[in-house]
Amino acid sequence: MKNHKIIRGRGQYLALMASVCALLLLAAGFSVSIGAVETKPIDILKIIINKISGGEWFVRTWEENMETIIWNIRFPRVIMSCIVGAGLSVCGVLMQALTKNALADPYVLGISSGASAGAVAAIVLGWFGFMGGYSTIAGAVLGAAVSIILSLNIASYRRRITSSRLVLAGIATAALFTAVTNLIIYGGNSGSDKTKTAQYWMVGSLSGADWDKVKYVSIVFALIILLIMLFVNELDVLLLGDDAAESLGVNTGRIKLVIILAATALTGVVVSVSGVIGFIGLVVPHIVRTFVGSKHKRLLPAVILTGGLFTMLADVVSRIIIAPEELPIGIISAFIGAPFFLYLIKKNRAK
Repeated sequence: MKNHKIIRGRGQYLALMASVCALLLLAAGFSVSIGAVETKPIDILKIIINKISGGEWFVRTWEENMETIIWNIRFPRVIMSCIVGAGLSVCGVLMQALTKNALADPYVLGISSGASAGAVAAIVLGWFGFMGGYSTIAGAVLGAAVSIILSLNIASYRRRITSSRLVLAGIATAALFTAVTNLIIYGGNSGSDKTKTAQYWMVGSLSGADWDKVKYVSIVFALIILLIMLFVNELDVLLLGDDAAESLGVNTGRIKLVIILAATALTGVVVSVSGVIGFIGLVVPHIVRTFVGSKHKRLLPAVILTGGLFTMLADVVSRIIIAPEELPIGIISAFIGAPFFLYLIKKNRAK
């Protein structure tokens, strides 16, 4: 990886993106096909085409319950895994641009833990109950906002943030909010359904995906990505440092506020439907950056596709590794991400 040549030509970049898209489609097809009920790939394709088109392009040769399983259970999960992975990866890119630190991501900085604490509080304690089905989102976004502010304030010294202080601040913030989450869970009725749901939430799961959740997460994700793409040039300049960016006419205060608001909202919404899935925002941006470079106009689209692919594959592994039971996806991502995190620490220390 050290001697890898960054792709610079437009044709090579498009070829790389097309390859990732092809792998994404293959992974999606495989993900939809696995489960307790066996399905034929051709039937899956016919069901999806019929549902998307809203017509009967293909005559039904399968049982009705098969159509329900494919369209209402498995396919929303595939879409959700893609959006969750893309969202966490984009948040990692934003955090790394904000802090100029390759170790930054929503999990390491404690943002995911804060969002999880807020979501669990909404589930178990009934916070934001007046918002109905959106109470979990509100709790997660609030928790994410508090955690990112806390991490950055702890790490900041004379308006500067160093790698060591940021990592330590993130670890402390994550530990604090994990403790808060455990207090909420074990302080209540540990045997209740809400508490069991919250316990599973702490290690990540996509089993609760449905079309309603996919809808609002997709809308928030699309709006935030559109907002971020308006500031890709400012993000590039921000990597040069605050002084250099300001000398080039960039309003660093405004772009930092945009980054914080976007990362907070996106992390909160993602965690509200998936729980804590660690290290995706660390691993994916770093790998993609070695291929396409640090220009955000190229980096962000590549990270979106690769993050979706990474999370989809992790979800597939979580479903088959101890089948017919399901392993929380956060465990799979931690097995991959934790060694990678240690590698980055060692690499930065050597520099």
